[in-house]
Amino acid sequence: MPQPLTVFPVSAPVQDRSFDLIAALQRSLKSAAIRLDDGDVVAISSKYASIAAGRIVALADVAPTPQARNLAARYQMNAAITQLVLEEADHIFGGIELGFLLTTKSGVLSPNAGLDRSNIPSGKAVLLPEAPFELAERIRRALQKSCDCRVGVILTDSWLMPGRYGTTGIAIAMAGFRPIKDERGKRDLFGNAMAVTQIGVADALAVCAQVVMGERDEATPFAVLRGADIELTDAPLSADAVSIPWRHCIYIESLTLGLVHVDAAASALS
Repeated sequence: MPQPLTVFPVSAPVQDRSFDLIAALQRSLKSAAIRLDDGDVVAISSKYASIAAGRIVALADVAPTPQARNLAARYQMNAAITQLVLEEADHIFGGIELGFLLTTKSGVLSPNAGLDRSNIPSGKAVLLPEAPFELAERIRRALQKSCDCRVGVILTDSWLMPGRYGTTGIAIAMAGFRPIKDERGKRDLFGNAMAVTQIGVADALAVCAQVVMGERDEATPFAVLRGADIELTDAPLSADAVSIPWRHCIYIESLTLGLVHVDAAASALS
């Protein structure tokens, strides 16, 4: 029988410049009177991690290229932001005239390469963490050394679900546990073999953490998840562990190479 999952919000001081992230996390856990146990998962705001690493850019210091200015005019964007997206994104698919480009960054499909202008002084933007999986692993090792237990770590961010209003959580990177639970070949309630189902454990936990961490002025960049059904591992992880090949992604493949005309003959759909 599944066990209960408990999520503890952990507040921390507001930051707007570089600081020691691991020390801040350990102080916050102590202040919240939370002692980590085997199997706990510590969720950390990727923005808070980026601020700690000094991944903050003053928009006035950005010099947009002609390409950035053209894209900014086309999609009604700030030209400095557009330039940063060009520099940060691994790939740009296109955009909408609401000020956003659809991109991939570190294996995550996201608007504007994950750049964020909220909860930071006006005129600045926060970039996603560099080498996020290595950072998650470094935090995991530090926590395990201090708590003498085995834990998992997630760097969380907010994400837009295709076709839906509102943001939800996503795991930018993780360490210490297997992020995917493969159900293929197993039987369902009626004995049918599961054909394609793989559970995104890390992303599901990121959603739970995001609920208590908030998006606005909560000042809660950390959360501890206890009771999660995870498989602990010391194996190094990368984006390859969670990012699906584009040709297998129903969103990317269908909306790029897989377009079908509305009036297509039925035979074309077979």
